[in-house]
Amino acid sequence: MENSPNKPAILGIRVLLPGVLLSGFVSSLAVLAERLEIRLAGGAWIEALVLAILLGAACRLLLRRPAVFDPGIAFSAKYFLEIAIVLLGAGVSATAIAGMGWPLIGAIAAVVGVVLLASYAIGRGLGLSRTVALLVACGNSICGNSAIAATAPVIRADAEDVASSIAFTAVLGMVTVLLLPVLVPLLGLSATGYGVMAGMTVYAVPQVLAATAPVSALSIQIGTFVKLVRVLMLGPVIFLLSLAAGKESGRRPALHRLVPWFILGFLAMLAARSFGLIDAGLAEGMARAATVLTILSMAALGLGIDLRRVMRAGPRVTAAVVLSLGVLVVVSYGMVVLLNLATA
Repeated sequence: MENSPNKPAILGIRVLLPGVLLSGFVSSLAVLAERLEIRLAGGAWIEALVLAILLGAACRLLLRRPAVFDPGIAFSAKYFLEIAIVLLGAGVSATAIAGMGWPLIGAIAAVVGVVLLASYAIGRGLGLSRTVALLVACGNSICGNSAIAATAPVIRADAEDVASSIAFTAVLGMVTVLLLPVLVPLLGLSATGYGVMAGMTVYAVPQVLAATAPVSALSIQIGTFVKLVRVLMLGPVIFLLSLAAGKESGRRPALHRLVPWFILGFLAMLAARSFGLIDAGLAEGMARAATVLTILSMAALGLGIDLRRVMRAGPRVTAAVVLSLGVLVVVSYGMVVLLNLATA
């Protein structure tokens, strides 16, 4: 009896299904925990993305997991994240970003570059591996957890490196949201200046909203735009990292290594949104799908890590994140002053 041509595909699904379902279960617990936080405390102090990593890592630490789950977990951690990155491109409009003015956009790009190099130097100076130093630098200078997750497959970071970078960056990101409004009276910042500062220093878009809402609606708008420009820096940075990886290997990198498919997809979605091919409603739906896939991939990432290794790297990673954030705040404030936005 001949095999059906669909049989290999069916077998592949069966191999992946246990790990995918386990990742989905852990991610569902993370979402429920976040909703419980909101109901009890009025807000999510720890986002579902971080909770998914922590819950997954706890499952790996406390429960004996059969090897049958491994293929699906690895698949979920890689491919669901890459699809999520593509979908995120639909939430960024190049036209809207360009309307902010090229001097500000150029200044943001310059600050990202300076802070990226400074953060990497700090990490290496503290004895972190090249991979962890790059993850912390990208997360600090661009967009926190999302940048770390997007950079990881390009530099071939392992699960423990990614988890430790995300964990400590996430904690400090929450502290930043709480303390940043203090800068308004301390530095005499205007709503415009504070919006730029928040957009430059806070890691995630939702955190920008949380940090700017107590100040003014203008700060919210400006902070969000600045943050989106920072997000756009992710493409060029990953392109350069891919190029560097090819040079280090001594071989000319293949096109799919030089420019990962998910970055091309991200840029294609950005172009489609900018030309009006994706309306606001569809973009919102794609953003929700990206959030679901990212949480699922982070659950899978957590299921693949060993917490004992993560904690051994804790003090040095924490110091690198704190010092890098300090550099980011100082350089961002210098940018605000140079552009005469501090008291505008």
